[in-house]
Amino acid sequence: MHGPTPPLPLPTDRLRFAMPPMHESVEDERRHRKERLAGALRIFGRLGYEDGVSGHITARDPEYTDCFWVNPFGMPFRHVTVSDLVLANQDGQVVEGGYHVNQAAFTVHAQVHAARPDVVAVAHCHSVHGRALAALGELLEPITQESCAFYEDHALYDAYTGVAVDAEEGRRIAAALGSRKALVLRNHGLLTVGDSVDAAAWWFVSMERSCQVQMTAQAAGRPVRIDHRMAVATREQLGGDLVAWINYQPMWQEVSRSEPDLLS
Repeated sequence: MHGPTPPLPLPTDRLRFAMPPMHESVEDERRHRKERLAGALRIFGRLGYEDGVSGHITARDPEYTDCFWVNPFGMPFRHVTVSDLVLANQDGQVVEGGYHVNQAAFTVHAQVHAARPDVVAVAHCHSVHGRALAALGELLEPITQESCAFYEDHALYDAYTGVAVDAEEGRRIAAALGSRKALVLRNHGLLTVGDSVDAAAWWFVSMERSCQVQMTAQAAGRPVRIDHRMAVATREQLGGDLVAWINYQPMWQEVSRSEPDLLS
């Protein structure tokens, strides 16, 4: 005796799957980047990445490509709204907005943006585990699926010269980053980039978590490395900015739905 016929599979074109949006105008794209920037700052605040007035995320303006949106100096990440964001030129001069910007941090970001025209967003914060790995002057090891996304795609800036306030220091940091997605700044912290705010933010979150896992594993014993071939294959599957964008969407949905005032 046969049971009832099971339902037929739905056509895949009837299933929802978010992809990066296409924009009909530069104004729409600017608004989108600013919304995602405000949301990413709030997420970073929730995750405890803020340390005093340290930490920034910048987003390139889609029209004025040598100008960058950034969080206001001294404003808590958890309070930032779209209308609070500041637009500064490559020299750190405010061209739109009502707040100062952190010149030391902006200098580094501007040089990274200048060296990497493919990069839309740059994230740098003084997160706890990122600073701990940076204090060791080490890179991430391929010991988890997530850390493999950074395998041979991040570097160490092996110097510390105090608070970076000049363009030359920013250029050295940009040169150390090269074409990679992330950088460990020795004795300082982490820096990530992406072709969207979402991607840069996800890489920072994932890198910070990978730092935590690595140091926890090292404290408990000797971590088992994933071999080179599999680490490369995993990076090729998980290490692209589109994958980062997709991974980030649950975080964006949660913060935008629970804190809709960020869009004001």
